[in-house]
Amino acid sequence: KAKVEFAIFPAPQISTAVVEPYNSILNTHSTLEHSDCSFVYDNEAIYDICRRNLDIERPTYTNLNRILAQVVSSITASLRFDGALNVDLTEFQTNLVPYPRIHFPLVTYAPTFSAEKAYHEQLTVPEITNACFEPANQMVKCDPRHGKYMSCCMLYRGDVAPKEVNASIATIKTKRTIQFVDWCPTGFKVGINYQPPTVVPGGDLAKVQRALCSICNTTAISEAWARLNHKFDLMYAKRCFVHWYVGEGMEEGEFSEAREDMAALEKDYEEVGTDTVDGEGEEGEEY
Repeated sequence: KAKVEFAIFPAPQISTAVVEPYNSILNTHSTLEHSDCSFVYDNEAIYDICRRNLDIERPTYTNLNRILAQVVSSITASLRFDGALNVDLTEFQTNLVPYPRIHFPLVTYAPTFSAEKAYHEQLTVPEITNACFEPANQMVKCDPRHGKYMSCCMLYRGDVAPKEVNASIATIKTKRTIQFVDWCPTGFKVGINYQPPTVVPGGDLAKVQRALCSICNTTAISEAWARLNHKFDLMYAKRCFVHWYVGEGMEEGEFSEAREDMAALEKDYEEVGTDTVDGEGEEGEEY
């Protein structure tokens, strides 16, 4: 049984609560051992997608949730519909998580454009594949060019032919900006599902013939941890707001323990990015 988590994390600029760095770090620490794969989002990244791609000046949580719903739907589509290459949830874990703790993939979704633009914009498979490697379509604010990829899961939906997918991925592999760690061959796990995305009638998202949700395990996501840890440290140095938690029955030691765990997680990501295979053997054939 795969235990999968969808977690909303604090954004770099936009905040919903003063104590969210505490809550996020305490939550990550307590679920780290129990969750097999955590799909992380931050509100700011999704706000930006709404503003830029959907021309929504003041996005509401409904707008944000509809984009998230498409992502969750794509990830779980193989449980509900048929396709050429169905990918179940256990397969994600097997293909995405190289070490138990490194289980926070970066999620990207394309295309997102408004219903008004749908009449003259239907994107091809190469276009949506390229779009999923653009930082603008990510669900977390971080720069993948500063990190290395360990694995990629590409979940296509709708009118998609395996031949087009192979050609698109071959093009992606030639890009210099997309770097893989040297201990993991540049393997892409591909899922193709024939059911095109469904949209809410009268909603902001356009009805499209094909879509792609890419889930990539990259060391760049540690930027999000670094930001969060820094905010936590600023508050915890003065022990701000800690008394509320202690009053509810927590102990101060739990804060330090959670923070140490996050420091270890940041270090884990750093080491994974720099690890190299000893002795260059002959490379096997890539698929």
